[in-house]
Amino acid sequence: MILIVNTTSETAVTKKIKEYTDAAGIETEIFEAGEMDISHCIGCNHCWLKTPGVCAIKDDYEIILKRMIHADQIWVISDTALGFLNHRGKNIYDRILPLATMYLQFKGDQMRHIARYDKRADFGLIYIGDCDRDYLERWNKRVALNFESESLGVFDHKELKEAVACMY
Repeated sequence: MILIVNTTSETAVTKKIKEYTDAAGIETEIFEAGEMDISHCIGCNHCWLKTPGVCAIKDDYEIILKRMIHADQIWVISDTALGFLNHRGKNIYDRILPLATMYLQFKGDQMRHIARYDKRADFGLIYIGDCDRDYLERWNKRVALNFESESLGVFDHKELKEAVACMY
């Protein structure tokens, strides 16, 4: 299953993606999170120490996190600000932390958190606005690396056919 989290108010993007994925027979679940109440990570570490795998913040993100555990791919659609994701898009990534444990292990010459669950989703990003695409590509690859998964790429919202071609 492919999970798509649209943090923008631009629902036309997800409607177009749904049109393409339906035509290709790809199962998707879409969250229009632009108007949802999703707080930023407060760094309390409850998801590691007090309530393993469960975020202490009780808001609309809770259901998205539960669906991420079962997803094969996670695609975030975000507006940009200052050449990067805006705060809504960044919140989605920051709140993924409960999917990892606080325990560390070496992977090659780098230290990584151990994944909490056996299933790992690959990460893709669709952006709306101006940004440093090369930087976003490198950043998305690092996110995927941290969760022992693959980066599916970073795409401008005008490249939806290309993004959907990376969905399976």
